[in-house]
Amino acid sequence: MNAASKTMRHRPPLNTVLALAALCSAIFVTTPASAQERAHTVTVSGEGVIKTAPDMATVWFAVVTHDALPERARALNAEASAQAMNAVRALGIEEKEIRLEGMQLAPRRVYDPDRRVYEQDGFDATRTVRVTLHDLDLLPEMVARVVEGGANQINNIQYGLDDRSSIELEVLARAVERAREKASVMATHLDRALGKAIQITEQGVSVPQPRLRMEATEMVAMSKDDTGTPDAFSGGEMEVRASVSVVFLLSDTEE
Repeated sequence: MNAASKTMRHRPPLNTVLALAALCSAIFVTTPASAQERAHTVTVSGEGVIKTAPDMATVWFAVVTHDALPERARALNAEASAQAMNAVRALGIEEKEIRLEGMQLAPRRVYDPDRRVYEQDGFDATRTVRVTLHDLDLLPEMVARVVEGGANQINNIQYGLDDRSSIELEVLARAVERAREKASVMATHLDRALGKAIQITEQGVSVPQPRLRMEATEMVAMSKDDTGTPDAFSGGEMEVRASVSVVFLLSDTEE
C-alpha cells in the first residue's frame, strides 16, 4: 500500500470534521454569554451629608485715606494701617495669619453734574489686609478694634473649617454607605444577593464657605452691643456634601 493510501485511511470523514467544527464554534459563542449572565450588576449613587458649625473665619478689611497731595495720602494711610494691624496683633493673633494683600494710590475723580465732566479731587491711598482667625470668639472684638484703629472698609468675612480633610473623608464614607443601602434594597426586591463593589467613582465633595458682608459702621455697632454680638457674627451651620457612584455585583440567592 502506498503512502497516499495510508494517509486516506487515517483521515476522518468530512462530515465528522464539520460536526467537530460546529461544536467548537457553539462552545466559543455560548461561554461568554453564560459568564455575562452570571455577572449581573447594579449601579447606584449615594450622597452623604454632615451638618457642622464653622470653626474659623477669614476677614478682609481695607484702610482708605484721602488727601489733596499723593504723598500725604500715602503717609496717612501708612499710619492708619499700622494702627489697624497692631490692633489685630494685640489680640494675640500670630503674624503668619496677617497678610497685606494690596496697596494702591490713585487720583480720585468726582462727577460734576452741571458741567457733565469728571474732575480730579485729590488722591486715595488704599491698603487691603487679610486676617485668618482660628478663634471665632475673637471675631466681634477684632472687627471693632481694626475699625477703631483706622480701617474703614470691611470687605468680607468668610467662614470655614480648620480640619477640612477629615470631614471630607467622613462625608465620603457616609455617601458610600448610603449607596450600599440603596443597592441592597434594590437587590432584595429583584430576588438577588448583593455582591462586592467592582467600581466606585467620586462625584464631588462640596464644602460651602458662608460669607458675611456689612458696612464697617454696622460691624462696630454690633460688636459693641453685647446682646446683638452672637447673632450678628454667627456663621450658622454648614452642610458638607459628597456624592459617589458605585457598581455592585449581583448573584442569585441561595435556595
